[in-house]
Amino acid sequence: MAERYSSFAPGGTAWFLQRVTAAFLIVVLAFHFFLLHFVNHAWEIDFAGTQTRMQDIGYFLTMVLFLITATFHGVNGVYNALINQGLTGTSKKVVLTILVIAGGALIGQGIWVALVMGDFI
Repeated sequence: MAERYSSFAPGGTAWFLQRVTAAFLIVVLAFHFFLLHFVNHAWEIDFAGTQTRMQDIGYFLTMVLFLITATFHGVNGVYNALINQGLTGTSKKVVLTILVIAGGALIGQGIWVALVMGDFI
């Protein structure tokens, strides 16, 4: 089935961002799992240790960057999948609006939780 429309068209900005975000997510998750399973029995770290790390601004910013990257990657992927299945016209605009609002709400809630956990507020 030929694609009707896709921001994944090679060379497009969204195509490039989709690949960059995928690579970033894979690298960060791989690093996380490596630390979790192979370094100093990291699986034994309790919630208090996690909360202490959250107070470090670098850890907080990395978490927020990961959240924004994952949200963009997911929303853009779902939108393009729906476009490729034939979503057009007004439905396309409504779906995009819903996805953007949901993605913004997810990012907002994630940042709020990170701020509360890190005792920044």
